[in-house]
Amino acid sequence: MKKHRSNPNWVHRHVHDAYVQKAQREGYRSRAAYKLLEIDAKDRLLRPGACVIDLGSAPGAWSQVCARRLGQNATVLAVDILPMDPIPGVRFLQGDIREATVHRALKDALGAQPVDVVLSDMAPNLSGIAVTDAARAYALAEEALAVALQFLHDEGVFLVKVFQGTGFDEYRRLLQRTFAQVSVRKPAASRNESSECYLLARRPVDRSWCEALETSDHDLPLVPGNPSG
Repeated sequence: MKKHRSNPNWVHRHVHDAYVQKAQREGYRSRAAYKLLEIDAKDRLLRPGACVIDLGSAPGAWSQVCARRLGQNATVLAVDILPMDPIPGVRFLQGDIREATVHRALKDALGAQPVDVVLSDMAPNLSGIAVTDAARAYALAEEALAVALQFLHDEGVFLVKVFQGTGFDEYRRLLQRTFAQVSVRKPAASRNESSECYLLARRPVDRSWCEALETSDHDLPLVPGNPSG
């Protein structure tokens, strides 16, 4: 369902949300920080000194978590179509990840450095039309997968937001084909009524899907992410 932030019921729920209040107290830009924090506590994704790409980063909560967890010797590269205020220790690239200029900037920023983790909290602005929203969501998830397969080293980790329903099984099978291990995560900070969950994939084993995309007319539309978390 499309979110209406001018709806008094939504505003009341948001203002009184325990994770929203906690984020305000602890200096995180959105409640989404606690989704990553919970997954990281269980799965230990973020290790000091790691190199991380954060896709769909605005307003910056996941990048904040990375900067705090990884320490000064880490590399955190955040990418979003939306603007994001600066975060110490995070380099931000604004633009569509499928644009050649943004992709080159990401490659240049990484240099020869191997990537340990690719995070994607990207989500489309919802139209309320289930089929359309599912197509947009999985277009973004496929874009994130292409980045992960291109940049992750062989022991790397990919965490991506998806939505249960149309397209979920197909996308999970794609991850199972391209990674050695795939798990589903539904952190407590994800709203109960939301179909949102996360797929956690470890150790790329088949990069041919990404290579095939580079030689195809792959033109799935990128949609600006929903920054609310």
